[in-house]
Amino acid sequence: MSDYTAKLRPLGGLGWCAAPVLGLLLLGACSPFGLLRPNQRLLSRVEIKGVERADKERLAALAQQQPNTRFPLPKLAIYQLGYRFYDSARIKSRLRDIQASYVASMKAAGTDSVQLGKLLIKRERRVNRKQLALDKGNAIMRLGEAPVVYDSALTRRSVEQMTTYLHSQGFFRARVAATDTARYQRSMLVRIFSGLGSVLPDKPDSLDAAKKYRRTTVTYTIRENQPFLTQLQSPSIPDSGVAAVVRQGAGASLFKDKERYNETLIGQERTRLETLLKNAGYFDFRQQYITFEADTSYEKFRVRLRTLIANPGPDQGHRVYSVRRVRFVTDAGVGRTLRSTTGDTLRRAGTPGGQATRPSLGVRTDTVETDSVSFAAYEQKYSTSLLARKVLVRPGQRYSLVRTLQTQRQLADLDMFRFNTVNYRKVPDPPAADSSGLHPSTGELLAVINASPAPKFGETVEGGVTYVAYLPGPFINLRLKARNPFGGAEVLELGVRAGFEGQLTRVAGLPAVYTTQLGATASLVLPQFLIPFRPNKFLTRYSPKTRFSLSETFVDRPEYTRSNFEFTYDYIWQRSAFHQYVFSPVVITLVNTIRTDSLFRVLLDSLRTTQGSSLFRSFSKQIVPSISFTSLYNSNDFNQTRDARYLRLFAELGGLTRGLYREALYDKTSLSVYNFARFSADYRRYHHLTPNTYFVWRLNGGVVHALTRTPDPSTGASQFIIPYDRSFFAGGSTSLRAWSPRRLGPGGYTPQRLITDSNKQPQLIRDYLTEQPGELLLEGSAEYRFPIYSFIKGAVFTDFGNVWGLQEGKDKDGNYLRPDAQFQFNKFYQQIAVGSGFGVRFDFTFLILRLDVATKIYDPTAPPTQRWALRNFDTSANPIAFNLGIGYPF
Repeated sequence: MSDYTAKLRPLGGLGWCAAPVLGLLLLGACSPFGLLRPNQRLLSRVEIKGVERADKERLAALAQQQPNTRFPLPKLAIYQLGYRFYDSARIKSRLRDIQASYVASMKAAGTDSVQLGKLLIKRERRVNRKQLALDKGNAIMRLGEAPVVYDSALTRRSVEQMTTYLHSQGFFRARVAATDTARYQRSMLVRIFSGLGSVLPDKPDSLDAAKKYRRTTVTYTIRENQPFLTQLQSPSIPDSGVAAVVRQGAGASLFKDKERYNETLIGQERTRLETLLKNAGYFDFRQQYITFEADTSYEKFRVRLRTLIANPGPDQGHRVYSVRRVRFVTDAGVGRTLRSTTGDTLRRAGTPGGQATRPSLGVRTDTVETDSVSFAAYEQKYSTSLLARKVLVRPGQRYSLVRTLQTQRQLADLDMFRFNTVNYRKVPDPPAADSSGLHPSTGELLAVINASPAPKFGETVEGGVTYVAYLPGPFINLRLKARNPFGGAEVLELGVRAGFEGQLTRVAGLPAVYTTQLGATASLVLPQFLIPFRPNKFLTRYSPKTRFSLSETFVDRPEYTRSNFEFTYDYIWQRSAFHQYVFSPVVITLVNTIRTDSLFRVLLDSLRTTQGSSLFRSFSKQIVPSISFTSLYNSNDFNQTRDARYLRLFAELGGLTRGLYREALYDKTSLSVYNFARFSADYRRYHHLTPNTYFVWRLNGGVVHALTRTPDPSTGASQFIIPYDRSFFAGGSTSLRAWSPRRLGPGGYTPQRLITDSNKQPQLIRDYLTEQPGELLLEGSAEYRFPIYSFIKGAVFTDFGNVWGLQEGKDKDGNYLRPDAQFQFNKFYQQIAVGSGFGVRFDFTFLILRLDVATKIYDPTAPPTQRWALRNFDTSANPIAFNLGIGYPF
């Protein structure tokens, strides 16, 4: 706080600027100049002009001062509000009182070390809290931003750094100049009074001249001038072996002839050459041997660039290393852990000499050699043939950095070990064969892989609360993981879930209800493809896996009781660290509705006959056999803190062979089978704007279509039918957040339901209760994420989209049962729903809790006069939607 005038602000004197009635809307009207000292100016804007070919964003980031943040929160106004409460003298006085009180308490504690320790901890905590308030202001001030006082010295430093950056990008003759302007933007009321003052002479305001220079704009004008282009020269490499490797990899060089000189590429090219040579067996090679010679004296606007790779010493060449032996220790650290645990037990028991007792397991006697890899352990618990396929380093090979890293990644992907390392030890040389050292003999390495086993069993207990249909619902999850249950590095996972979840009822007139949900899952993951032939040795680099999954979900509601059983057989492999494929040759879903209420059955029949709704199929017995394929690319991390991309492609074909068994299966078990094709695509982009702000957007779409017609046993009519669970829906906490889950759409159709009014007369009202399935989904979202305070993050967002039908039912006259629900190219853009809102996220690093508040902007399913829903804000037609969730929406 030393940069600003130390003013004492009494707590009661908040003034109109902080009036709680007007809130943040009036904060922007408060003048920030009261926080400035005489002759200080507020930086209001930074402009960069003249950039044509250089990176303008990078140049802007080099500006040492940036104006106060105004969007989405007026940080300076928030700081001003907190400053009105700030009293530095009072904080200093309180700090002295705290220190004095603890001095007295510590004297009273005497020699009691326990009590003294507690007092020291408490004193440090309270003193640190007061010191933080003294140094950086109170909590409200820290939520905002202190005014950015213009500093011309920082502007000069910015000019120097921008110039240096432009030179590093090939603009050797670039010039950067900075100018600052001053302006004082007066309000309309002030300008009117100023005009009156010019008509009615009065004493001149002595502060007018000063006010004109209180707000400053800094403009950086850049003249790039003509850039210098590279002119590549032949590399200078005295070692013929190294030169041959560099020539072979020249096609991947980052330097291109006659392109603009870029100093950033020099570091990247140095790393590329080091990796290239290490993969060729040069174990001792380092970047320090690589230099680049840039010469601009030969030709105008040209940089002669030459690569120089020096030898380790005079008359000494680089040495190639090969692997002599590979040793794999599968229980690294077990002996040390046992000795530590046993020694600690002896010490606790008071055994004489316990401090020096170090039990030993002896030499690892269980040694097995598989596929030229020597496995050592006190007791072998893993399949050595499987582990050998994950080891890409073999005796006789040249040393390779990429094979070393791939081996570590393959072993980590097994989820069997806490950690694994691949270390190399040099084998002592025999008597020198080449005394000159110009052509050193091939060196040899011992590769030692140390892997520390992870716990055999792991359990997870999760509890929480969902918030659906305006009802909080508790739930609990129990999961058990067993590693290596059958000795082949398998992973067995078992889980159970129980909870209550709120859900809007589908029966007219009834309030939201609690749903009892019980579930169980089991999965077994094998670290290889389970197929008749054995290509796993060639597929090892792709981390192949086979997964068997079983799941059962039981739902009990007042209207029905339903179970859903699913079995999947998957092949999973990784193309890269970010790209994964999943092929599921067998997916079987069995849906069985055990009980339905009579009133609910009436509703289902009514929806089927009046709207052609397929909701009733969700409560019939059906089996859905299918095959599917998923491609998932995700370069982001868990907390979504990178500039990244996400793309998920999913394709599914169901019921292809149903013609062989459909009728017989229905006659014997009443199970229906449908054939269909389904495709969906989900693309997300994460833009890292600043270290703490992000702009993210998403486009999501899908289409599902029945392949052939299916006779309806209840009516005998032949229709295009898809399983209800394979339909698309819009609305909810990860879709359009202003709408209830699955309640948006389809298209411009306005769902209605029949009720009985107070006079017992039937009346049609808009239906907000029934789910609205569709066969085509188009939706998107845009979200700006920003920090608020500490672990509290904020977001403003806009969602848009809808679902449509592709095979809508018609009445006997050929009219659609759901008008405007059918997708039409000349209308669909008019049926895009739009919602917007803001959110608060509590980022605990390991867990992100999210609250999003949204409202409808445009509702295409409303009556024509009510589609601009913002006019009906916070009414029954457009209630405020609250969405609670875990993790980000996308």
